[in-house]
Amino acid sequence: MKPLTLKDVADKAGVSPKTVSRVINGEAYVRPEVRETVQRVVDELGYRPNAFARELSSSRSFLLGLYFDDPASAYAADLQRGALARCRALGYHLVVEQVTRDRADWLAECESSLRAMRLGGAILTPPLCDWPELLDLFARWDVAVVRISPGDFPDRTAAVDMDECGAARELTDALIALGHRDIGFIQGNPEHHAAARRLEGFRAAMTAAGLPIPPTRTLQGDFTFRSGLAAGEQLLTAADRPSAIFAANDEMALGVLVAAMRNGIAVPDQLSIAGFDDAPIARMAWPPLSTVHQPHLDMAAAAVDLLTRPARGDGAPRAALRLPYTLALRDSTGPRRS
Repeated sequence: MKPLTLKDVADKAGVSPKTVSRVINGEAYVRPEVRETVQRVVDELGYRPNAFARELSSSRSFLLGLYFDDPASAYAADLQRGALARCRALGYHLVVEQVTRDRADWLAECESSLRAMRLGGAILTPPLCDWPELLDLFARWDVAVVRISPGDFPDRTAAVDMDECGAARELTDALIALGHRDIGFIQGNPEHHAAARRLEGFRAAMTAAGLPIPPTRTLQGDFTFRSGLAAGEQLLTAADRPSAIFAANDEMALGVLVAAMRNGIAVPDQLSIAGFDDAPIARMAWPPLSTVHQPHLDMAAAAVDLLTRPARGDGAPRAALRLPYTLALRDSTGPRRS
């Protein structure tokens, strides 16, 4: 079968190809009833416009960029899924770009890729969402930006986030409610502002409960499994090990779980372990990890909506959007036992 064309849609809808093009490109000057008819025919036929043809026939770009420092992480994978699904629903295309500051010419490389692409907008994720040089670069190229969970420069761009501090405090409260009084905490990568906010929430809950936080109970990690394993070994081989450990993300919590297994410590009977993010590994671990469900897919979809909203005629973009979190309490946490 030959591919569907714009003319096929126009013939079935009883309108001109130009009208179909205007509807697909989200342009004005189309009556609501005509727009509804064309969209219904597009859906019925399963028509997917050629991206390059759309670029040529419109002054808009239908290409969005999603920028990470580590696209291979579980966090990045969830954001990619959410952004990709929303882009497909809106007729946009997504390109994933990695940006690191490992090389002296990293900014020039980023500018070179911007020059090669005609982006309609960019989504920046932690920690690069707080790099002023990168924000300046997108501003020079007049590319609209939405940042996910930024910590600095709140007025520079639109943003999507969640209450990291409140979530960490609520999960710590849940551990305290189970009878835990001696709780270890493994911090995340200090380059990510989320790491500081999660530590803040943990400390706030412990202080409110009148519980001490000895310096030996808060160890530095970097959001990787390896750092969680190392910190877990240090906490669990101490003479007075804690009864619970809260790691600032699920990958580090999984490292603690392995450290407990290595040392013959039963979870949750002898040790409760909690993480943060609700990555797929949290549900696949044994026992499944208690954690904070961060709405990664919804956050990425919301970022796409904020970028494309003006072009779709849905009004001006909101400056900030905060999405709700939920606790996912599973079998890795239980009541403290003597």
